[in-house]
Amino acid sequence: MRYWFFLLFVFCTTSVVNAQQNGRVIEQVSVSSAVLGRPVNYTVYLPPDYESSQRTYPVVYLLHGYTDDNTGWLQFGEINRYADMAIADGTIPPMIIIMPDGDSSWYINSYDGKENYEDFFMKEFIPAVERTYRIKTQKRYRGVAGLSMGGYGTLMYALKYPDYFAAAAPLSAAVFSDEELVKMPDGQWERMFGQLYGRGLKGKARLTKAWYDNSALAIVDKKSGTELNKVRYWIDCGDDDFLSIGNSLLHIALRKKLVAHEYRVRDGIHNWKYWRTGITDALAFIGESFR
Repeated sequence: MRYWFFLLFVFCTTSVVNAQQNGRVIEQVSVSSAVLGRPVNYTVYLPPDYESSQRTYPVVYLLHGYTDDNTGWLQFGEINRYADMAIADGTIPPMIIIMPDGDSSWYINSYDGKENYEDFFMKEFIPAVERTYRIKTQKRYRGVAGLSMGGYGTLMYALKYPDYFAAAAPLSAAVFSDEELVKMPDGQWERMFGQLYGRGLKGKARLTKAWYDNSALAIVDKKSGTELNKVRYWIDCGDDDFLSIGNSLLHIALRKKLVAHEYRVRDGIHNWKYWRTGITDALAFIGESFR
């Protein structure tokens, strides 16, 4: 009888310990934005020991893809589960993960000033979030990552604001060459990029100043290797992903500038299976900067 009581005690104790290893998720919080003229929702992952400690934590801003919202990485990416496991086994340090709703903004300012999401993110969102949670506010403890449209946003923020971010991990980033943009079907242009760079543009007319100001390839081309090396980059895109051309060109452009970066091409396409199996390595790469 004592043996069974002992087993029950071990089981209950283990269950309690395991329960304590789970981080806390706050699915819907909002920031009121004067820049955008509306509230913006975001989701928060807090590491397992957040409630029981007084320490401050590094942060990763994790950006969703086109047509998703702030809950995408939680609902489809299961980010809380992957973060819990990675923190528990020491793969990543305890960190706060912030997931904002980027809507279909592509995380940048539109050419006509009607949707200045980039200004909101840098001037309002980061300061508001880092006042709300116990976040280390130095560059070396701040990372950014994302998939597809969020991978593009990751590149924009890291390339444009290298003094803000220690590391960036774009997954399947929406990187397009000038040639791809010129040849893009009109319907796709209007649906995805018209509000960003100009409605009704066709062919080479799409290669506007607004485009070049927000083209990852063009920005890399303009910057020096020294400036680009201010941020550590982890680039990951599937071999059968329709965005593999742009990501390959980005890798080549960074190599030409002697920019130290990690470039991964795994078997996969543009889907959640690929991103779920890649996010732990991406966070581990960013976490190395925090350490």
